[in-house]
Parts: sequence; C-alpha cells; structure tokens
Amino acid sequence: MSKVRKTFNKASAQYNDNAFLQNEIASRLAEKLDVISIEPKTIVDLGSGTGFLSKKTAKIFPNSNLICVDFAQQSLLTNPQKFKVCANAYELPFASNSVDFIVSNLMMQWCSDLPMLLDECFRILKPEGLFLFTTFGPDTLKELKRSWSVLDNHAHVNDFIDMHDIGDQMLQSGFQSPIMEMEKLTLTYNKVVDLMYDLKAIGAQNVQNRSKSLTGKTKFNKMIEIYESYRENDKLPATYEVIYGHAWKKEKQFGTISLEN
Repeated sequence: MSKVRKTFNKASAQYNDNAFLQNEIASRLAEKLDVISIEPKTIVDLGSGTGFLSKKTAKIFPNSNLICVDFAQQSLLTNPQKFKVCANAYELPFASNSVDFIVSNLMMQWCSDLPMLLDECFRILKPEGLFLFTTFGPDTLKELKRSWSVLDNHAHVNDFIDMHDIGDQMLQSGFQSPIMEMEKLTLTYNKVVDLMYDLKAIGAQNVQNRSKSLTGKTKFNKMIEIYESYRENDKLPATYEVIYGHAWKKEKQFGTISLEN
C-alpha cells in the first residue's frame, strides 16, 4: 500500500491535467447520484483524490457534510473541499454506524484486500446507509496485457476483480442486494508510449507484486510492436471496463434503486 501511496502522491501535481477518463467516469457516477432519493447528513468520498467526484457530490447534496478521504496527502492538498482526512481505507477514522452515504470513484481497484475494505465501509455506514462506487474490471487495458503476455509471464498490468466477485463479497460483508453494472470505454492513442505516459501521469502505472527484474528496452520495443496489431483507423485502442455498483447496509422497505447507463 505504501508504494501505491507514494506513486499517487508523486502524480498529484499533474493528475488533473491527465485524468480525462477519471473525470468522465466521475461525471457518469454523478448522474446516478441524481436518481437517488436520499438526504444524507454525512457523506464520505472514499479515495477522493483531487476532488473530481467531491465537487460534483457537493453540488448535488449542498446541505450535507462531505468528508473527503484519501491516503495520498498530496492529492488532498489540491482537493478544494473544506473537510479532508488523510487515512487508510482499511482503518477509517469514523465511528461505527456514523455515515449516511459513501461514494467512491475508481479507488477500489487499488485495495488488495477487498473483504477488509468492504467490512470497513459496512462498519461506518448507518443502518439504511448506501455505498455507491466505480472500479475497473478485468478487461481494463486488455490490449496492453495481451501484448505483454506474448513476451513473458510477469505482471506488467494490474489485475482487476470481476464485478460478480465484488457483488459476492459485498454480500459476505453484510450488504443487501448489491446491484452491479458494467460498460466499456475506449480511449485511443497515436502511440503506445502516449498511453504509458498517461498511466504514469495519473499514478496508474504501479503494478502490485511486480517482478523485480527490469524490463529491457528490446522487450519493451517488442511489446510496442505487438500492440500495433490492435491499431484501427490509424489509432491504438485502450479498453477500460468500468464497473458501477451500489448496495444498502440495510435494504429500504421500498426496495433498491435501479441505475441505468
């Protein structure tokens, strides 16, 4: 976790200039906030970073107390919201049953212990509290993964959890009737190195359990050559599988909401 924190702290200065996809997904998640009929007193933006989702959430719920939580303190420094807390998602500094609503945009995939994360979210939520989030699924950066896989068996791209496994784990943590949805977004690049630059600029190049052996220039160039086979209409695609999920700590008597793309 400390390596991930260091990476995001380092990327914080240029994050907003390069995180087009993250901002777009935050906007799509914010659209789903508009269809939720709740009036939360306390909202936690978990993994708030520089504040893409925080800003949108504050506008939708202007009378709520919004607390931005992130483990990368440099990211929080650029977050314009009033209440900010630097904390580990596995040890949130909130009393049990004290939070009405947790929102989280593209944070979950960086947590290697999903059960611990979900247990902690469940703990701090009040009965009938809601957890709404986005994360990346297994097909994210599939072109990059496949290009590297031809060359070796080392981890060059993070593995992401299937939405059905996330839903199952939410049930194990006590959440009621989790609703999971998925859509695929594709960014295009002129060159593979442009993609690699984007990933580095937002701190997303970090790979958990990365092999300690260095990637040689020859192997890197070979990966680029393989990636070129995906070029269409003079552009190289980079696929992102975006998962949207939500669940109540205690299901409302009138049922769950339906989030539609």
